[in-house]
This record gives sequence, structure tokens and C-alpha cells, in this order.
Amino acid sequence: MDIKKIINDGTLGMKKAVEWTVNEFNSLHTGKASPQMVENIQVHIESYGMTQRLKDMAAITTPDARSIVVQPFDKAVMDDIRKAIQSANIGINPVPQGNFLRCPVPELSGERRQEMVKVSHRMAEEGKVRLRNARRDALEIAKKGNKDKVVTDDDLKRIEKEIQTQTDNWAKEIDKALKTKESELTGN
Repeated sequence: MDIKKIINDGTLGMKKAVEWTVNEFNSLHTGKASPQMVENIQVHIESYGMTQRLKDMAAITTPDARSIVVQPFDKAVMDDIRKAIQSANIGINPVPQGNFLRCPVPELSGERRQEMVKVSHRMAEEGKVRLRNARRDALEIAKKGNKDKVVTDDDLKRIEKEIQTQTDNWAKEIDKALKTKESELTGN
């Protein structure tokens, strides 16, 4: 059993946990328009009888800091897109304008900002849970290798130490991303 492979696989799982967390942070509404706010909204298209992500069926742009423009590839689904954005409960009310929807992004109230900070903390904690799961998986593989006499006791200790170091480093990345998102949300 290759020690480097165990450590690399564990690190890769941790990196994915951090990427997932940062991606989740991007979906939070900070008062500035961002395509990530709407691109993963699921749109049910009545006429086709199917559901798709918004980014798969429309061009999403931000012409300015206060609005998002959604231009469907098929104009027939505009009403379905409008309904989906409204029901996503992200505080955006799309306005049809010709062959596209303009989505004005409202200013966040102080109370709503604090709510979003709490949501970001939950997202960060979920990211850390994913991080710890990746650590646990890597350690289980190493311990199984030790039990099967493929990994020596010294190697097991080295793996455990390296995996813990990686976990701590990636947890700091999540904390750093959380701090950035908090300052975006609070305006500090």
C-alpha cells in the first residue's frame, strides 16, 4: 500500500470539501449581482415536462452591480424561468423586458445581512464536516493497511500526522473563505 497515495487521496477529498464550501458561499446574496445567485435554480418547463438548471437554458450576465440579466435560449420558457426565480426565495423579482428578464438585486437590510452571516456559518460547518469525513476515510484506509500488515506502525503514525496537518490547513482555508464572505455580507 502506497503511503503517498493514501495521503494524496485524503488531501484530494479535503480539497473537494473546501471547493464545495466556496461554491456554496458564492450562491449567497451579498447585495451585489452575481450569476452564481441564480445559475443553479431548477426550472420546471411545463411545455417539455422536464426540469433543468437555469444556466443550462439561458445566458446569465450582470450588466451592473445591481442587476442580473437572464436571456433564455428559447423565448417560450421565459415565464417558467420567471416563476422559478421567484419561487427560489432569494429575494429577486424578475421583470420581463423583450426577449430577456432583468432581475434587480435589492439592497440587503441589516437583519437580512445577519441572517446570511448565520447561513454562511452553517455552510462553513458543513464544509468542515466534509473535511473531517475525508480525514476519517484516509485514516481508515491507513489503519486497515496496518491491520493487514501492509503499513508499518511508524508509517501509520506518519500518515496520521500528515493527514491531521492537511486537515488543519484546509480548515484554515474554509475559515479564511468564511471571513471573506462575512466581510462581504456585513460590508466591513
